[in-house]
Amino acid sequence: MRHIFIVNPHSGPQDATESVQQQLNSLRTQEDCEIYITRGPGDATSFVRRVCAEDEGLLRFYACGGDGTLNEVVNGAVGCGHAAVGCYPCGSGNDFVKYFGGKHPFLNIASQLSAPTQAVDLIRVNDHYAINVVNVGFEAKAAARMISFRRFPPLRGHRSYYGAVVATLFDGRKNRLRITADGEAVSDGNILLCTMANGEYVGGSFRCAPRAEVNDGELEICCITPLSLLRFAKLIGFYQRGEHLDNPDMQDCISYRRAAHVEISGDKNFMICLDGEILTGTQFTVDALPHAMPFIVPEGAVHTGKGVSMGLQKAV
Repeated sequence: MRHIFIVNPHSGPQDATESVQQQLNSLRTQEDCEIYITRGPGDATSFVRRVCAEDEGLLRFYACGGDGTLNEVVNGAVGCGHAAVGCYPCGSGNDFVKYFGGKHPFLNIASQLSAPTQAVDLIRVNDHYAINVVNVGFEAKAAARMISFRRFPPLRGHRSYYGAVVATLFDGRKNRLRITADGEAVSDGNILLCTMANGEYVGGSFRCAPRAEVNDGELEICCITPLSLLRFAKLIGFYQRGEHLDNPDMQDCISYRRAAHVEISGDKNFMICLDGEILTGTQFTVDALPHAMPFIVPEGAVHTGKGVSMGLQKAV
């Protein structure tokens, strides 16, 4: 079996290449392990596709970065029956692994090499894929802003997302979209946001889908209508703790359901966010793909459904 660690040197507060190499050096044998350092956006996807096409043996790809790096690796490996995907979470958000209790078990490379895989669902958006969360409206606009904010050192990490949220309050609270879920109308007017989730967390610390299951073949769909600034401020706390679905103060503005197929359209171009990747268009089809990706789950990584303590989620 070939183990390939795909390192995004620009993800997180520092380049993880050295920390990955140090752990590999401590192993009894490294003959099946290698490191690939990405050269820019999209390079991880191209590299993984090329390796899958050229090597018919068993492959394990470990995304060393944040959720964007994991997204690229997933998009390269999808459809390759002899490849599994893992994660060495050293980015600023690391949202998908929070479903499994947090990042710490995934930082043990020796444990990862011999860990079993779990077949998890993927989300297909037109001809692109996501493993964690797809969203439109406020969160997609905030995610797009966060990418530009990260260029400034004072706004890196979680601060970039909070800064983007504040900036988007001025132009992102009303988004006119038509949304159907398994043929049933969800929205035909202005919304604040709509999330279609496989995992639980988004934006580094927001538990957007507390009822999510990564292998149930369905998307967790939460649509929220436009809110005043005062109600938005109240929602943020509930949303962060994953209490918004059950809070009686939010029931008049939240629509929640599970579905396998979603259609979204707008009268003009709008943004849709796939694990941090931003696409624009006027129409998107979103589908749950059951058990589409073998995901490496090391010892100690367990889903409890109780959420994750954000105090443990500082990036390495």
